[in-house]
Amino acid sequence: MTVVIRDLEDADVAAVVDLSLRAWAPVFASFSAVLAPAVYRHLYPDWERSQAAAVEGICRDPAMQVRVATEGDRPVGFVAVVVHGETHDEPDSGEVEMLAVDPAAQRRGTGARLLEAGLAVLRDAGVRLAVIGTGGDPGHAPARRTYEAAGFTPLPLVRYYRLL
Repeated sequence: MTVVIRDLEDADVAAVVDLSLRAWAPVFASFSAVLAPAVYRHLYPDWERSQAAAVEGICRDPAMQVRVATEGDRPVGFVAVVVHGETHDEPDSGEVEMLAVDPAAQRRGTGARLLEAGLAVLRDAGVRLAVIGTGGDPGHAPARRTYEAAGFTPLPLVRYYRLL
């Protein structure tokens, strides 16, 4: 079936939330394996609920531009981008805030196509620098491969956690 990328519609939001939870389950499993159990529980006591709220919030935020990939009438992925103002730490930039592809639709180029659709939004807005963040854990390895294949240069950063 052909994947079509279009603007997100209100009727898509629930399906986008659902697919994002399926897509990010391996990421949170990776976090659980990497972090100390008490730290993981502190940061993500109910990751599905908080992630669902975050995705819905992004989808409904008027500052975000959200594109959805569909097969037939079923959403199989999404990308959300935002254009930053001149007062931002990275002037003349835009950011890919979220990108997810349903596991059933992965490994077919949908993530790369969504990323390009998001970058097109930023280009059309006159942005010169595109930014995207992701984790260094094993669960984010597919995302890192997609971003690097699209020409992004990683800047390794480390964030440490310790419960007091």
